[in-house]
Amino acid sequence: MSEEQPVSNNQKTKGFKAFFIKRLIVAVLLIGAVLWAVTAVVDHFESSGSLKGRLSDNSALPSQAQNTVAEAPAKQAPESAAAVQHPPEEGEQTPQGQKSSIESTKEMLTQLEHQTGAAPQPPASKERPPAAGAIEEVPRGAAEMQAPTRRSEPAAPTASHAPTSFDDRPVGVAFVEAVIRPMDYELNHRFWGWRPNDILNFTDNINEFQLGTLEVTRRTVVQLTERISRTGYNDAFDRNLENAMNFFMVKAESYWFPSPESKYKESLSELEKYKQKLITGKAYFYTRSDNLIPLFTAYEDLLGSCDENLVKTKEADGSPVGFTDADDYFYYAKGVANALIPILEAVQRDFGTTLEVRHGTELLHHAIESCRLAASLEPWIITNGDLDGILANHRANMAAPISHARYYMGQLVKTLST
Repeated sequence: MSEEQPVSNNQKTKGFKAFFIKRLIVAVLLIGAVLWAVTAVVDHFESSGSLKGRLSDNSALPSQAQNTVAEAPAKQAPESAAAVQHPPEEGEQTPQGQKSSIESTKEMLTQLEHQTGAAPQPPASKERPPAAGAIEEVPRGAAEMQAPTRRSEPAAPTASHAPTSFDDRPVGVAFVEAVIRPMDYELNHRFWGWRPNDILNFTDNINEFQLGTLEVTRRTVVQLTERISRTGYNDAFDRNLENAMNFFMVKAESYWFPSPESKYKESLSELEKYKQKLITGKAYFYTRSDNLIPLFTAYEDLLGSCDENLVKTKEADGSPVGFTDADDYFYYAKGVANALIPILEAVQRDFGTTLEVRHGTELLHHAIESCRLAASLEPWIITNGDLDGILANHRANMAAPISHARYYMGQLVKTLST
């Protein structure tokens, strides 16, 4: 009996270890699955919320304030006009203890004139119809008198009280603001901030989205510094733009010394200083076609890289594109498209004359719409199925609008070059 006791204890120990290891593995798998599900849901709602917020911000223009000011007096006119009564016919009696209808009508018309800013037309006099066969003489201006009178719009507000219109700002301000906006959101307004350099990395989708946004901003600031803000190769760089360009070159994944978040925020501050110099007339912004060509060429190259990653079936080493890689390619392209939307809209505004002269306005409009379509794709889970399979191939779905945007960028380069 004494020899069997150690054997029994050993078996019990092995059984407990097996029991514990199985439960531990199951617990780790369950925790991993829960974390993955939570991060997928957070990424989905964050991406959809940020896109809707930016699209609504882009569509709201300061010019709407003028329309509101101009429409406010006009909305009051029908209420006053409804109170106006026609003068009584001949022979009608005026109620005792009240003013005559004619006097009250005059007062109503006077109030209406002060409210709408336009003098109302007097009622047309009644005339007997011409006899049969008689030639009716039409006096000058009869057509205007017979037509229904329209209430004239109220006078525009004076210059001292008129709101500043979007189009009244100096050329280049809208462009610089559009360059700042996407990175400002990723750095200062997105939950959890800048993520590619996080030690605990659970949200790879947002990480790739931010890297795509950063790449668009980098290429735009380079062209703004080297081309758009200068008259030519012999002109000096703007100091603020040069600093912004250099600070944006810090590696996105570096953790410290320096941290990318701090340097990117400094870049945005330098761009803000350049914008203020544009407003005060101390900086320059040149809208020549030879400045647009390198900018569109840079975008075409970036979109072409995204397109290749979205349509390829094998990696450079010959291995097939995996699930995690397909997921990264999708969100990187989405970040590129999302950052291009406000910048291309600003190009449409600040370079409008150049584009119209070279017949590029319609091409740029199609490029913006393609980017909008790419940025609006928000699947819950990225699948990398066969092109003719049951499961969707979301990379291929993203590749279609990205390819269209790249095509229109190339056509714009050709149009502006001729």
